[in-house]
Amino acid sequence: MQKGQNLNTVFSEICTKQNIDLETKNSKWLVLVNPHAGGKKAERVWPHIRKTLENRKFDMHCVFTEYRGHAIKIIKEAIVEEGFTKIIAVGGDGTFNEVINGIFNQLRYFSTEIRLGIITVGTGNDWGRMYDFPDSYEEQISIIANGKSFLQDVGKVYYKFDASATYRYFVNIAGMGYDALVAKKSNMMKEKGHSGTMAYLLNLVAGLFQYNNVFLEIEADGKKVFSGKVFSMNIGICKFNGGGMMQLPDAISDDGLFDLTVIGKITKFKVVKNIKNLYDGSFVEMKEVSRYRGRTFTIGSIPHSTLFLETDGESLGHSPLVFEILPRAIKLFVP
Repeated sequence: MQKGQNLNTVFSEICTKQNIDLETKNSKWLVLVNPHAGGKKAERVWPHIRKTLENRKFDMHCVFTEYRGHAIKIIKEAIVEEGFTKIIAVGGDGTFNEVINGIFNQLRYFSTEIRLGIITVGTGNDWGRMYDFPDSYEEQISIIANGKSFLQDVGKVYYKFDASATYRYFVNIAGMGYDALVAKKSNMMKEKGHSGTMAYLLNLVAGLFQYNNVFLEIEADGKKVFSGKVFSMNIGICKFNGGGMMQLPDAISDDGLFDLTVIGKITKFKVVKNIKNLYDGSFVEMKEVSRYRGRTFTIGSIPHSTLFLETDGESLGHSPLVFEILPRAIKLFVP
């Protein structure tokens, strides 16, 4: 940015170079459907959802994802090339995550100019738990139709994938260590057609015999806050992951801060004994648990030791990790 230029000027110049019409917005709703969400539940219930949307007079264009990561490409192109600013995602937390990344990887509109609704048809639907989303699709569609939106924080994490540095946006929770291992095992089972809370619990127990604690150093807003062996960690904006586990019980989704929960070195027996306490958040009272808040977090593991990462249930890469918060950066329809 040159001296004397403001952000809007720079943004307009970028868009002009890319031949983007800044004035014309598409009045239709883009409805993105992941037919594989919820163990292909989305494919089964989509005709009912579509009929309900039509009955509520939604003027819409419907698209379907075909592979992992496809929603990112669809959303980015739909915004940039066709001017969509009203989006509905039909799927689970992973679908929602891809839609968010499509929005934040385009330059035609600021993220807060885009309105986003979700119809939760996934396995865990943990983002929706934060806002007490109703189970009824009719009620979820009414939430969007009512037009009441909420500006929520968004997280951005920089990480390594193989030897390359990359990044990902997220709207719920990022898990590391043991949490990331369980997510990876669960995603592998999803690809084979096995999903749901029971599958997650099976992986939660089975993973105990494969995982070793990792020595980490953690900085919050530039200050070292933790150094030691870690079993599992969660950092995020909302409260739930893993199909209803309250990993961040005090999280506030628009306060401009991450919540971080660190479970230090702990015995496998104690993990099994306290699994039930993950669902009401009371596990944070254990002596092995530390909690922090901040706008930025830097997490590094010692050489020859790797900390793996997942965001919103999607398995990604590994340490070193840097987290940044984007305050009130996405406009969502919530109850």
